Amino acid sequence: MAELDANLDHIIPSSVLAPFWAKLVVGFVSLVCFARSYDGDFVFDDSEAIINNKDLRAETPLGDLWHHDFWGSRLSSNTSHKSYRPLTILTFRMNYYLSGGFYPMSFHVVNILLHGGISVLMVDVFSVLFGGLQYSSRGRRLNLAPRSSLLAALLFAAHPVHTECVAGVVGRADLLGALFFLLSFLGYCKAFRETGNKEGTHSTFWVLLSVLLGAVAMLCKEQGITVLGLNAVFDILVIGKLNVLEVVQKVLHKDKSLENLGALRNGGLLFRMTLLASGGAGVLYMRWKIMGTGPPAFTEVDNPASFADSMLVRAINYNYYYSLNAWLLLCPWWLCFDWSMGCIPLIKSAGDWRVIALAALWFCLIGLICQALCSEDSHKRRILTLGLGFLIIPFLPASNLFFRVGFVVAERALYLPSAGYCALLTFGLGALSKHAKKKKLIAAVVLGILFINVLRCMIRSGEWRNEEQLFRSALSVCPLNAKVHYNVGKNLADKGNQTAAIRYYREAVRLNPKYVHAMNNLGNILKERNELQEAEELLSLAVQIQPDFAAAWMNLGIVQNSLKRFEAAEQSYRTAIKHRRKYPDCYYNLGRLYADLNRHVDALNAWRNATVLKPEHSLAWNNMIILLDNTGNLAQAEAVGREALELIPNDHSLMFSLANVLGKSQKYKESEALFLKAIKAHPNAASYHGNLGLRQEKSQIVRGTYQH
Repeated sequence: MAELDANLDHIIPSSVLAPFWAKLVVGFVSLVCFARSYDGDFVFDDSEAIINNKDLRAETPLGDLWHHDFWGSRLSSNTSHKSYRPLTILTFRMNYYLSGGFYPMSFHVVNILLHGGISVLMVDVFSVLFGGLQYSSRGRRLNLAPRSSLLAALLFAAHPVHTECVAGVVGRADLLGALFFLLSFLGYCKAFRETGNKEGTHSTFWVLLSVLLGAVAMLCKEQGITVLGLNAVFDILVIGKLNVLEVVQKVLHKDKSLENLGALRNGGLLFRMTLLASGGAGVLYMRWKIMGTGPPAFTEVDNPASFADSMLVRAINYNYYYSLNAWLLLCPWWLCFDWSMGCIPLIKSAGDWRVIALAALWFCLIGLICQALCSEDSHKRRILTLGLGFLIIPFLPASNLFFRVGFVVAERALYLPSAGYCALLTFGLGALSKHAKKKKLIAAVVLGILFINVLRCMIRSGEWRNEEQLFRSALSVCPLNAKVHYNVGKNLADKGNQTAAIRYYREAVRLNPKYVHAMNNLGNILKERNELQEAEELLSLAVQIQPDFAAAWMNLGIVQNSLKRFEAAEQSYRTAIKHRRKYPDCYYNLGRLYADLNRHVDALNAWRNATVLKPEHSLAWNNMIILLDNTGNLAQAEAVGREALELIPNDHSLMFSLANVLGKSQKYKESEALFLKAIKAHPNAASYHGNLGLRQEKSQIVRGTYQH
């Protein structure tokens, strides 16, 4: 659109309009915005999706990736999150293999480069939105709106709402989904490259390739499939040049010429729509078949509005959530890693002042939609239609319209919709510049927006570098969010600051009296501080609220054991194992209980179960060796010790225990060698030096730190 581009000539200098330089500038800005996150830690969801995800490890067959969800659980499981993104997990696995382990820098660098590549690709996408689809005689697509496409791409590259996707490693799903989404759209544009945009003509190869790329996008992130809907809108309204206002008028007037509308009689268009529809339906069917069961089961704290009894309350709150998403695009200074658990209180009546926000949203949307569909200017219709298409269509899976989602607001869900916002903002700036007398002031405002956004991206990237900064940054944004207080408390507890952690855990429970994970962690700390009565009360309440909470049952058993309530402790351990059959730590603690009760055979069986489930469980191995030693079963103790050292060859505590057994068995040379090896591995252990001289000191049951 030459007019729009001309209106921006005082903002974008002509020296950067060459395609190479424009893309270089966009790529550079995108890297500057998020470069601070390159050496960040794994934070928040990264732990579950990457560190604790067995699908990243070489021992997991590659074929399993196609049957597991994003978190490594089987899709057929009722507890699965149902987020199916095997191609994203494959890239994590490649990162893990190439970097030789869980080194976050390589993961972060890939994310930063992906965002840079997507931002560069946006120059081409925006050139279609603003300049239309025109090709040279050599088949090269022409950028007829270089200033508009460059400004919109810069706004996209430097939008702070992207920080979660770029600085959080799990955001790679959104980045990869966006990459193939854009490639699918540009591929669909190429379907008309050799036809000169003649009516009814297209390249079937590029249409099919676009469908395939849409499927690939969906295998990276679910919303990727929505590109097929965008392609359909693009084809009907831009390629087919369907004037919706004209169609509506003819329908209302029962005009017989309606049958002669070119777009409706276009056989090529109908064929392409058939390909898009059948391709999309086929991909969605395969996705549903692979998913195995119904949709995931979310809780009320994840998405309170979806659990409201009144349909009106649900509708009002959904629309309020949309307005919050729009506000994050307009003013991305108010960012938070999590928006659940009371962060946004429900609107329960029409008298709530927040209703104004959703009214304002729909006032703006309806105005834009009317302009997009009814304007006589075909260029304006194209820009507004595609801008709204990019804004709305990729957001539909997160809208709660088709199914319940597991969040209230998610900044990551705005990565692709922000492209539509940037297109609409650029169009608005161009229109404003056209009518403004002080064009230099408009240029200063645009440059100010870009500078502030770049600065905000850099600040926010720094907050995402470690969990302490990330969690604390959310306290001022969502002070009513129990999960924020929980995560701050957990971070403090991990650093040994139990007093401060208790304060945040108590606040989390106050904000959400059913927050069982906060109760469990608070109970653990109170247990370690020997405040056993309150710990038991909290853990008992946690298992009452969530009867299948295995970790809370185990921790309740530990507290009951400390209170000498042995029968209750055994029952709690057994209940934990009932709800989580593969629970080595619970078997270990059950063995400790049996050892305290002198039920030696039961103790040995419990510890053996722990080592079967977790062969590297050093404490269980150690206690087996020492119990057998103390009961005079030296031969069996030696056999267990040798078995343990084969599995964990560098464990100094196992070396020490086996050395004791060997000394008692009068195998002095081998005993001395193991003592020396244990001392070398742990030179500050006084007992190791003492036993090296005595070789015959009586052993005791190891009371190592409990694992929860």
